[in-house]
Amino acid sequence: MKDATLASVCALAVMAKAPRPGKVKTRLAPPLTLEQSAAINTCFLKDTTANIAALQPKGHSAGVISYTPIGDEALFDGLLPPEFSLIPQRGDSFGERLLASAEDLLACGFGAVCLIDSDSPTVPAAAFSQAVEALLQSGDRIVLGPSNDGGYYLIGLKQPHPRPFTNITWSTSVVYEETVAAVCAAGIELVELPMWYDVDDGATLEILRAELLDGTRPSFATLKGYAAEHSRKFLLDLETQP
Repeated sequence: MKDATLASVCALAVMAKAPRPGKVKTRLAPPLTLEQSAAINTCFLKDTTANIAALQPKGHSAGVISYTPIGDEALFDGLLPPEFSLIPQRGDSFGERLLASAEDLLACGFGAVCLIDSDSPTVPAAAFSQAVEALLQSGDRIVLGPSNDGGYYLIGLKQPHPRPFTNITWSTSVVYEETVAAVCAAGIELVELPMWYDVDDGATLEILRAELLDGTRPSFATLKGYAAEHSRKFLLDLETQP
């Protein structure tokens, strides 16, 4: 049943796997161990949700974790801001899970939904704010935040449109391009956010290290990234280990 009080609220839903070693961020091992990969995944989750939680006092957004697998809810205990809620993912393919998460949150009564990856801990808060602002204006539209690897770190919707999630070649460098084409083919207004990046492997981990420890903004960035203090501390501790 829809909650009418949520009509002016955008759900900021982080798509997350439970942080279990060997199940998350495995492409970071090496250079990290599987245990370290799970630990930095936890840091990413803490930073992303803290970033989102800082927007919530403005009253137009709500933090959510759309998680998998069912049964591992306890692994999120103590990791999230208290106002966050958990909803289970459903569906088989990645596209099905994205669309189902949007459907479930819109069915709750939210006026809009942003589906956010859990691999981009330094996304500027301004990008999230821009997405919320665009989606809560009148008229239908889709918001996309491109990643420098050809994917996206955020997709925002006001209606559960299936086309942006159908026949997409997931986990490739053409995801963003194909999604934009699907949105345009459906005749839906598109709002594009500033480009950012996912931390998926050793090369992108080095971009994160340079950003957080050296203060080197990524070459493609037009905004200053979020401070991501949990990830920063993890990387600092990693460098100072004997």
